[in-house]
Amino acid sequence: MIRNSLFSFLCLLVLAGCTPKVSPFQKFLQANSSKSFDVLIDNGQVVDGTGKAGYTADILVRGDSIAFIGEVDENLVQVAKTIDAKGKVVTPGFIDTHAHGNPTGKRGFMNFLAMGATTITLGNDGDSPSQDLESWLQRVGATGSEVNMATFVGHGSIRMASGIKYDSLPTQAQLEKMGQLLREQLDLGAIGLSTGLEYLPGLYAPAYEMEYLAKVVGEKGKFITSHVRNEDDNAVEASLEELLMQGQHCPVHVSHIKVVYGQGKERAEQILQQLERARQQGIRVTADVYPYTASFTGISILFPEWALPPHDFGQVVAARRKELATYLRNRVLKRNGPEATLLGSGPFAGKTLAQLAQEKQKPFEDVLIEDIKPGGASAAYFVMDQELQARFITDPSTMICSDGGPDMRHPRGYGSFPLIIEEYVVKQKLLTLPQAIRKMTSLPAQTMGLTDRGEIAIGKKADILVFAPEKVKATATYENPFQLAEGFDTILVNGKVSKMQGQFLGVKNGEMVQRN
Repeated sequence: MIRNSLFSFLCLLVLAGCTPKVSPFQKFLQANSSKSFDVLIDNGQVVDGTGKAGYTADILVRGDSIAFIGEVDENLVQVAKTIDAKGKVVTPGFIDTHAHGNPTGKRGFMNFLAMGATTITLGNDGDSPSQDLESWLQRVGATGSEVNMATFVGHGSIRMASGIKYDSLPTQAQLEKMGQLLREQLDLGAIGLSTGLEYLPGLYAPAYEMEYLAKVVGEKGKFITSHVRNEDDNAVEASLEELLMQGQHCPVHVSHIKVVYGQGKERAEQILQQLERARQQGIRVTADVYPYTASFTGISILFPEWALPPHDFGQVVAARRKELATYLRNRVLKRNGPEATLLGSGPFAGKTLAQLAQEKQKPFEDVLIEDIKPGGASAAYFVMDQELQARFITDPSTMICSDGGPDMRHPRGYGSFPLIIEEYVVKQKLLTLPQAIRKMTSLPAQTMGLTDRGEIAIGKKADILVFAPEKVKATATYENPFQLAEGFDTILVNGKVSKMQGQFLGVKNGEMVQRN
């Protein structure tokens, strides 16, 4: 009787021109032979990475990819694991466009995972992760990693391997050798070329060398990411212009954009306008930035070029000791004094140059010459203006990076992404959450060419975070830089759970990725 009544009711609906409404989820199931899924993220506020406002939805994951987004009827599917996301946001995993470290090191890459970075790029600043990239890729592929990894070819590395080394006038034959090395490593899967023109041996590279390599990069459909030649206030525009010239041949990217000694947001505006003018002229240029006012690099950045390899430091000291001491004193004082240099490696790690000079009871320039020397340490340098750097961070064209690593004595390797949410979104409200998430997901994905990641969208890789923004905390400090970030409750990497309800599962779900 009930069946007949239902049949009659359906007939009446058809006669009336009505048919039972089929939901998007039912249409999805009709198109799928299997009703089994690996993960259901239930009832979260999806902030999809594009910058659009969030919306409430469920997410189904099958294998390593997002299969469905919308309202899911759990009675119609079989799910291996359900994650309750009610009251929390669901976002793509963050993409760190400038990172450092060894995935097989003692700490692994837990620092990146803890701060929500599910994909990182290595081989930055002109330094490839290995001279033998093919063997390195095989080794890392076999051992795995907590996060996905992409790598650049380091300009400095292939300069050394080609035999050019510290020569400032490479021959055509030498350029061709370097170009061949670059082609081979790009073909192995590197996503582009990285340069560190403020460092050895990149500082010796002339403009014609960089133009030659830019053409090779363009031919291969890749891009250049650059620590530009000089980030100082009086030289940064010229250094950016050098990169933009390379941008005539391939897309270019400014690593950790900054203005050393610069002051105020107006100074940042001038740099942003320089990049925008280049875009209007057809140059494809992007930039990333980290949310700290101290940089971190080798102590050799304080020394003059004539005291660095290939020059013999001992001979330089013997012949030009007074001149070197004067240079170092002026250089350090210009960089906000010895108190603003915090040693981060070597036997004096954790002390400022001023503290060390006091302990040694001698001028800080003598400490640099006698006790540290070029290559003897790395350090954090407090040389940036907060207002200026904040303007870079909030500009829609820039993305977020860490420029950090698991063993680097700088909080940026453990706190960059959570600090953006904690300070810029929750506390200061300088960015909306969708704006901040875009800077850490879809924008870097598009820039790096990792177009199957960076968004919550059907078919994209399921690198996913579930968290409450107000609980995200960057706990790392300059005094204690190795403290893991808090607040990213649940993390998926390639569709597999790496952290569940605050607990790390100790798994390595990352893989090597390439530019699409």
